Amino acid sequence: MADLLTFLGLLLIVEGLPWFLSPLRVKALMRLLLAVPEASLRLLGLVWMLLGLLLVYLARG
Repeated sequence: MADLLTFLGLLLIVEGLPWFLSPLRVKALMRLLLAVPEASLRLLGLVWMLLGLLLVYLARG
């Protein structure tokens, strides 16, 4: 359970950094993402999830 809470805490830190450091750039990026087709965003999400799974596997393996 401690590992899960540590992971969630680190995830929140990493997710919050761009919003804290440069909220205007994050907003601009959000506007650009509206022009990207859904299929491309889904593929990108799948790739990130697979990379994350690989990292977890390598770290725990």
